[in-house]
Amino acid sequence: MIDLKYLEFLENILTDNRKEKFLKVLENRTNHFTIAVEDIFQMHNTSAVMRSCEVFGIQELNVIEQRYGKSIDKEIAMGAQKWVDINTYDSITDCVDTLKNKGYQIIATTPHDNDCLMDDFDITKPSALFFGTERDGLSEEILQRADGFLKIPMVGFTESLNISVSAAIIIQNLTNRLRNSSIDWHLSEEEILVKRLAWAKNSIKDIKRIEARYFEENPR
Repeated sequence: MIDLKYLEFLENILTDNRKEKFLKVLENRTNHFTIAVEDIFQMHNTSAVMRSCEVFGIQELNVIEQRYGKSIDKEIAMGAQKWVDINTYDSITDCVDTLKNKGYQIIATTPHDNDCLMDDFDITKPSALFFGTERDGLSEEILQRADGFLKIPMVGFTESLNISVSAAIIIQNLTNRLRNSSIDWHLSEEEILVKRLAWAKNSIKDIKRIEARYFEENPR
């Protein structure tokens, strides 16, 4: 449970415009879809995917790094890492199992002929959308465990897009359709409170000192 008194204390430090912006953004945040990227060698691509998640209202990004173990490029993310939740995994199995246990169907994005086209994709089910590298695509384990497959319609000679471009196109399409639907896709009241607290802490300089002083004066 969120400590509402502590949340109120932190939000009183923020400007009214900042607090209003948080509420406006949270109205458009969703966990109905979540994004997963697998072993992206060029980490700037993962950073760009995270930025697309933030811009189009996806709250969580799942990053599998079995091989490269790189960190988010903050210059490319342009602050998005402050507003999007990053879940990291050391193995494909752990990531897929975790997302399935949360109730997501696993959707592999691939360019294969028999895949579901983006505009035909059923948006009613909570879905985890997996993206692989342009060169290698997704691993065989993810393809074998996927509940469905999704592709972007293309009419040129090139058979694939850069992962950051693919993710941006798919995320924009699906979230736009979601917001124009009757599906209950919004964050829950508890999830909104959690984000308000996290974002307030991310917005306040010297938060550790302020937090320590608050709990010294207001022991739990």
